[in-house]
Amino acid sequence: MHRRTLLAGLPLLALPPEALAHPPRQPDSAEAKKFIQEVTDFRTKLAKAVLAKDFAALRPLYADSFTHTHGSGKLDNKDARLVSAMAGEPLIEAAPATELSFRVFAGPTVIVTGKSPILNVKEQKTYDFRWVCVYVTAQDGWQLAVSQATRLS
Repeated sequence: MHRRTLLAGLPLLALPPEALAHPPRQPDSAEAKKFIQEVTDFRTKLAKAVLAKDFAALRPLYADSFTHTHGSGKLDNKDARLVSAMAGEPLIEAAPATELSFRVFAGPTVIVTGKSPILNVKEQKTYDFRWVCVYVTAQDGWQLAVSQATRLS
């Protein structure tokens, strides 16, 4: 009987130690408030860098695997987003935002949703967009990992 128990446990020995570790703990209320403030400050820093077209400041603020999904369905990676910022295209990162909602997760990761008016350059008309951004912690602080915008009717 003991032999079966030992044999059944052998596959677990092949796992790396982190696979057996406890999952990350969900931040408590005080930590969540701290992370929300940090992300709010990060969003301000990102918006200023976009408006200033400061490539050196912007590049480390986006995760290397960053993607943005436009309202049209077009997908941008980090490099394409930086090109858009340098060209002065309207981006949700620098637009005024209302209806902000913050959700804090382990990692820490913060998901922010909001609503912003964005100029459609081709039509020279402003539309409201509902958007979502996912902020993650990296070695040097917060980064924008994913964003998506959906045009409202």
